[in-house]
Amino acid sequence: MAGSWARAARRAGVSGLYDPAMNYELFMGEALAEARVALEQGKTPIGAVAVVNDAMVARAHDRVAETNDPTAHAVVVALREASRKLGRSGLADATIFVTREPCPMCVGALLACDVDALVFATGNPIDGAAGSVLQLAQDGRLARRLKVVSGIRCDEAEELFAQGAAGAGVSTPEKLNAALG
Repeated sequence: MAGSWARAARRAGVSGLYDPAMNYELFMGEALAEARVALEQGKTPIGAVAVVNDAMVARAHDRVAETNDPTAHAVVVALREASRKLGRSGLADATIFVTREPCPMCVGALLACDVDALVFATGNPIDGAAGSVLQLAQDGRLARRLKVVSGIRCDEAEELFAQGAAGAGVSTPEKLNAALG
């Protein structure tokens, strides 16, 4: 049975350690909703949610510009909120869903919180740290590693990123990071 789930996931363009019990589509939909909020506010359309025991405990989008905090990426904000709500810094039972592959800072935060898994919709060719540019999420030299699943609702995330690029007056998603911060 698990083999058939893995084959179906691969056919759908999903890669990584796919868990058939997790509702990937639902939770990525919530991350995409956060990305839409960010886009409507003129921010980089990246959203994240934290899930523990099949319940969403935190949601966030990028808040760098509004807070003047260079660490207020969607993943870090979601981790902070999940830790606050749960009353603990260790999040070993958490899965983080994010619309775009996290940067090295965010993957480092995921590892520091001992998060179990990372699920992202689309890769990040600029500074992705879960396989696109470097592989920090599963680096064997580190004490911790993340389970990683990618490609969930990828087309929707790429469309949001393209809309953000167009709204910022840039021609490519690569230029969007610089334009929107």
